[in-house]
Amino acid sequence: MLKARDIMTRKVITVNESLPVRKLAKVLAENRISGAPVVNDQGTVVGVVTESDLIDQTKKIHIPTVVAIFDAFLYLENPEHLEKELKKMAASTAGDIGTRKFASVTEETPLDEVATIMAEENVHTLPVLDDGRLVGVIGKSDIIWTLAQSQ
Repeated sequence: MLKARDIMTRKVITVNESLPVRKLAKVLAENRISGAPVVNDQGTVVGVVTESDLIDQTKKIHIPTVVAIFDAFLYLENPEHLEKELKKMAASTAGDIGTRKFASVTEETPLDEVATIMAEENVHTLPVLDDGRLVGVIGKSDIIWTLAQSQ
C-alpha cells in the first residue's frame, strides 16, 4: 500500500506568517499551487493557507438572519461564523488569513487515510510532519496524479 512519503512533494513552498496577502496570491499563482504551509520565523508550521482563503476574502458578506421576539434576538445562524468571515476579510497577512487548526499526516500514513482526511475535513493542502518538522506536503492533485498513474 502506498504511503504519504510515496506521493508527497518534498520540495515544499512555504510562506511566512507575516507575508502580506497580495504577495501570498502572487506566490500561489507563480508556483501554480493551491495552498502552502504557513511557518513562523523559527520555521515551525503554524497553519495552512489556500486559494479558498484568498477567495473568501473577496466574497460578499452574509449577514445572519435574526428574529426579534419581544426584547430578545434569536440568531437563526451561528453569529460566530459572521465574526470568522469578517476576520478573514480584514486579514492582511498569510498568518491572519490561513487556517491555524490544520490537519497533518506523517510519512507513514497510508494513502487511503490521507484521502479520507482530505475528503472528510475538506482539506486541499496537507502538511507531512516528522516530529513536528515539515518534510513534505500533499495536495489533492498529488492524489489525482497517483490514481492516474496506477491505471
